[in-house]
Amino acid sequence: MSKKKYVIVGTGGRAEFFYSELVTTFKETSELVAICDVNQTRMNYANKLLQEKYHYHEVPTYKTEKFDQMIGDTKPDFVLVCSIDRTHHKYIVRAMELGCDVISEKPMTVDEEKCQEIYDAIERTGRNLRVTFNYRYAPHNTKIREVIMDGTIGEILSVNFEWLLNTQHGADYFRRWHRDKRNSGGLLVHKSTHHFDLMNFWLDSRPDTVFAMGDLRFYGRENAEKRGVTEFYQRAYGSEAAKDDPFAIHLDQNEHLKSMYLDAEHEDGYQRDQSVFGDNISIEDTMSVMVKYKNKTVMNYSLNAYLPWEGFIIVFNGTKGRMEVRITEQSYVNSGGDKADEGALQGMDIMIYPHFAAPYRVEIEQGVGGHGGGDPVMLGDIFDKKQEDRFNRAASHIDGAMSIMTGIAANRSIRTGQPVKVDDLFKFPTGSLK
Repeated sequence: MSKKKYVIVGTGGRAEFFYSELVTTFKETSELVAICDVNQTRMNYANKLLQEKYHYHEVPTYKTEKFDQMIGDTKPDFVLVCSIDRTHHKYIVRAMELGCDVISEKPMTVDEEKCQEIYDAIERTGRNLRVTFNYRYAPHNTKIREVIMDGTIGEILSVNFEWLLNTQHGADYFRRWHRDKRNSGGLLVHKSTHHFDLMNFWLDSRPDTVFAMGDLRFYGRENAEKRGVTEFYQRAYGSEAAKDDPFAIHLDQNEHLKSMYLDAEHEDGYQRDQSVFGDNISIEDTMSVMVKYKNKTVMNYSLNAYLPWEGFIIVFNGTKGRMEVRITEQSYVNSGGDKADEGALQGMDIMIYPHFAAPYRVEIEQGVGGHGGGDPVMLGDIFDKKQEDRFNRAASHIDGAMSIMTGIAANRSIRTGQPVKVDDLFKFPTGSLK
């Protein structure tokens, strides 16, 4: 059997998550044939990791303006898109036009226009797109789906869903390119795409109407000034003021981050260690969203990015009872340590409260690997043979679009103060949905 050939666009922290497994665990079925980035220094570092850390060979590097040439030279089966969010659609569409299937890091894209471009390309080329929603594969999230599928608490009528990002992981979005909403769509697209996808997955439905409120209330210079802060800095590197700031990240103290970002910034000016209390932050850190789904379930959702612990609390109210879930995740900084730390579980509890019966705790097996054990399962599903799965965890471009449309609609609602009908933003093709 011939190996499937892959190229990767974007060689930041997320790319290593994929190529590390592609060239080790799945080396019998897959091969990495090239990498592509705006930054040559970062690609050189990726090649160093491939050789020294993963015992693979150096692969050809291409600057992003040579993307077409890379496809022509290497003839990959798949393009893995790990670039900044606002550029996903560009590489997805062009890869398909050049005859490749695509695997995209979440979110699939950041607005409805770019989503339409992707759908048009799929229809025009007949190529396939998958979106990497690893949270679906975590055993506890699969168990929630199973409980609902099996009718344990009946039809789900309402949901309260609170996601907490802490002052390490949550703050990290305000240090890097994500802080500009044009790049990321804000946290309601970049981060909440995971959570909204989980709701679509759990409820086996899709969003109908969205109303949202959100603002920048904790991070940013103006908020810090209101709390009495008087000393500010633009970035941590070289700053005396940053030395005692618990919100600062020090790239020169982490060899991996130094090599990937600090040593590479002379090429494109990207600073990975900006102050979370600086100016020019255009994303929200405090968000509340109400969603009505096509099956008439109503969800109240909140996301806050500055809390003391990380994880989520979710309550499902059904016609036969109630399910309460509390998940505590280990804090981490993207690409700042062991990838198994990303989303690793510290606490996990699922309680069922049936009508007219005693409550009981649901037993869940502990997964191994990042994101509660979801990462290895998802990677096997992507790079190895796709397994039969009663839970339908593999996410298509349809799932990718449905998850971001909740966040995109929420962004519009925040701007206008009005509820938004998802079908007014994006028309899913007839026959693409159940």
